Amino acid sequence: MSLKLYGLGESRSFRCLWALEEAGVEYEYVPIAFGSDQPGGAQDKEYLAINSQGKLPTLEHDGFVLTESAAIINYIDALTEELFIPIEAKARAKYDELSFFILAEMEQGLWTTGKHKFALPEEHRVADILPTARFEFAKAVNAFDKLFTIDEYILGNSFTFADILLAHTINWAKKFEFEVPEHFTKYHARMYSRPAVGRANEKIS
Repeated sequence: MSLKLYGLGESRSFRCLWALEEAGVEYEYVPIAFGSDQPGGAQDKEYLAINSQGKLPTLEHDGFVLTESAAIINYIDALTEELFIPIEAKARAKYDELSFFILAEMEQGLWTTGKHKFALPEEHRVADILPTARFEFAKAVNAFDKLFTIDEYILGNSFTFADILLAHTINWAKKFEFEVPEHFTKYHARMYSRPAVGRANEKIS
């Protein structure tokens, strides 16, 4: 299997790296430098030929390319018999609901913070938006608690790739020093103690 994951540290690509380690799929990890136009950089012409946005992650599998982290982890599930995503219709719908909520609601304020602190060119950063980003994250967390219940895992009694999306998003919140409720912090600690996370961290260290 010729499968490559292009990534950078604890960016969204870490979700995919974690999923690959959970699934036990053979792959090559290719670190990419954020914003650089030098060889091995996200703006280098060779990388742009694979991902025209110059963003991360990118998964390349025998000429097949995916560039969105949630789509990548779903594809990784399809390559394994472990079934990290439910297949029964209602269970799959809950998986999708949770995944879309994380990406559309919980991540929004975090990525806004990242963009206006370091990702955007300085002339496009707006410091005044940062309090609003914190407000939006707090609002999303409150809505999450009305929609979902965190037990050991987020969807029933077994680990799914939705746990990767949620735990990684909480990790971003902690890195950006957002206020994170205690039950989210405990959940994050459980998920990040998984052996696959340790192996993924070894790839980016």
